[in-house]
Amino acid sequence: MTTVSPTPTPIPTPTTPDAQPAMRLRELVFGAACAAAVRAAARLGVADALGESPATADELAAAVDCEPQPMRRLLRALSCYGIFAETADGEFVHTEMSRLLREDDPHSLRYISLWCTEPWTWQAWPRLDDAVRTGGSVFHELFGKGFFDYLHQDAHESAHVFNRAMTTSSMQSALDVAELLDLTGVSVVADIGGGQGHVLASLLEKHPAVRGVLLDLPGVAAKADPRLREGGPLADRAVIVPGDCREAIPVEADLYIIKNILEWDDDSTRRTLRNVIGAARPGARVVVIENLVDDTPSMRFTTAMDLMLLLNVGGAKHTKHSLVSRIADAGLVVGEIRPVNAYLHAFECAVPG
Repeated sequence: MTTVSPTPTPIPTPTTPDAQPAMRLRELVFGAACAAAVRAAARLGVADALGESPATADELAAAVDCEPQPMRRLLRALSCYGIFAETADGEFVHTEMSRLLREDDPHSLRYISLWCTEPWTWQAWPRLDDAVRTGGSVFHELFGKGFFDYLHQDAHESAHVFNRAMTTSSMQSALDVAELLDLTGVSVVADIGGGQGHVLASLLEKHPAVRGVLLDLPGVAAKADPRLREGGPLADRAVIVPGDCREAIPVEADLYIIKNILEWDDDSTRRTLRNVIGAARPGARVVVIENLVDDTPSMRFTTAMDLMLLLNVGGAKHTKHSLVSRIADAGLVVGEIRPVNAYLHAFECAVPG
């Protein structure tokens, strides 16, 4: 029997940007409370505990081993932002956003939500004024070592969350990239700094005549998508090359994909792009895929990512102009720029003839 969820009671939602400025600012400065509430729900597994039928706060509290009254307060706070909704009789139901906190949702943002609210973030964000003043990361001063060294040496749970978040994000966007790119005339595609190779795997699945190369750091390449590794269904068309794209790119291909790795310092970006030119034959395609901080539909998201990069590694997201400028300065010919999805853009480029 199909259960029909009662219609949720209309509840006050956060005020719009046109609302009274003083109230809007009050809401914004309490933004940490919203982020913490999302993190709490994700860690407790509240969204996973709530099925298709409405449930009371008491029932959800029992399901995740919490106290009922604090659970009601958490759900009430989240409902103000459209994460869960309360029905007329005081039960709670899913919304489009709360479903994204379920681990089994195909578009799950559970690990992204955890990653963006990991313990180190609560120590780093209060130092944003120092990062703005100096223009550099505050991470080493806070933790005595660089960001990735800290993750893998001192914060193993956070490193696990990071890996899950990056894997989830990469797998979701890989399908969008595969749908966007036309591989007509392409025999070999190279995914440079491609992580576990989800983009490459998606492209090879869609184009059975194409062969592929994945290049990333040895520790990353060793954990490549199982579809690409020995015994995987795509292994006979894939080569995994351990290496640092900032040092050398020993790969010849018809199409090079560079996705979400040009957010380091300018020198590293310049070296990576020039290494591609050095490896490629004249006329080869290069597709650079990045988030942009001047892309209106996703600016609240991308500008927040940009500030986090400043804090943790001293990096930066690009504007369309800054990325085009760096690509052109490296010697590539920039062509069409197209959206991949709501938060990524693809810059179609070519190696000069």
